[in-house]
Amino acid sequence: MITIIAAIAENNALGKDNQLIWHLPADLKRFKQVTLNHHIIMGRKTFESLGKPLPNRTSIIITRNKNFNAEGCIVVHTLDEALEAAATDDNPYILGGAEIYKQAIEIADKLDLTFIHNTFNADAFFPKIDTSIWKETSRQHFKADEKNKYDYSFVSYSKK
Repeated sequence: MITIIAAIAENNALGKDNQLIWHLPADLKRFKQVTLNHHIIMGRKTFESLGKPLPNRTSIIITRNKNFNAEGCIVVHTLDEALEAAATDDNPYILGGAEIYKQAIEIADKLDLTFIHNTFNADAFFPKIDTSIWKETSRQHFKADEKNKYDYSFVSYSKK
């Protein structure tokens, strides 16, 4: 099973200037919970926005730059190579960014999304979810609170 994991706004915004636009501790906590002990596949810019390999996960970075190196990570040059590198994991997670999501949505089995119930000015966007291909399988809604500034929902989809 290949899972795409992302936090997206109502206008499909992912980020701006290679950064998240919002701070949602509940989403970060859930992200850590579900990706722990798995392979996580991401583009180079996403990796650079994180700043380091995430603990207790195998980081696989996709880049066109043949000279790129990241200590403690596996560096590959295509999504196919990334999936080969993650072959021992029964559920690798794809973390983005936008270009990687665009490629991966064609082959993913599951979408594990956090919807932030707001719109944001962004320069990176998640691909449109085609409901003729994807079926919503679960949804949990949460209200904003003192730690989480926006209403949000955890939503899962599986391929029909």
